[in-house]
Amino acid sequence: MSAKISVFLVAGNRLLREALARLLSKRGDFDVCGVSPCVPEVTSSIATLGTDVLILDSITVQLSDYALIPEIAKQAPNVKVILIDMEDDPEVFLECVRAGAVGYLLKDASSADVISAVRSVAQGQAICPSQLSMPLFRTVARQWTSVPSSQIKLELGLTRRQQQLVPLIAQGLTNKEIASHLNLSEQTVKNHIHRMLRRVGASDRLQVIDLTRYRGVFR
Repeated sequence: MSAKISVFLVAGNRLLREALARLLSKRGDFDVCGVSPCVPEVTSSIATLGTDVLILDSITVQLSDYALIPEIAKQAPNVKVILIDMEDDPEVFLECVRAGAVGYLLKDASSADVISAVRSVAQGQAICPSQLSMPLFRTVARQWTSVPSSQIKLELGLTRRQQQLVPLIAQGLTNKEIASHLNLSEQTVKNHIHRMLRRVGASDRLQVIDLTRYRGVFR
């Protein structure tokens, strides 16, 4: 008999947590290893319980500004993250993908959709609504072609402060967290990041990391 898929549920709404736990527990191939609201210690619980798939609800993710997902990736890199009860806003979807989610379900998802998504991501697949596939492909294509080949060998010319920002951004830290780490104001951090984006020709924070890694500035 194959091993069960270990699922951890994090949702701000108790009713949603209980409903999802009951839904999954009825299936013989799932093991609900944990159920929790979004609290600071939840990431360590997810890591120590051998979780395969983590389900997050939209309210939890919005409250944490997507920071919970990269934090989980650091502590439990093998966990697959599914976001549920989300909007069909392409920007929100892309932010979740950048944060590290591999499953994205809209608020009108059925119980069958949830079950199918958990099984799929546990098998190494990615799941998203069909109407959001095109924005994802366009974003990848735009980022790939946004750096002219003639600039590849040029130095990025980052200032010392901007170089300090790169690894902190790569860790998924928010501007507020970076400001606290560097003993700066949040507005100063925003200004540094804005200037860095313009300097390297990046459209967002993720592309800064990709460019600096590609050019050997940060690994």
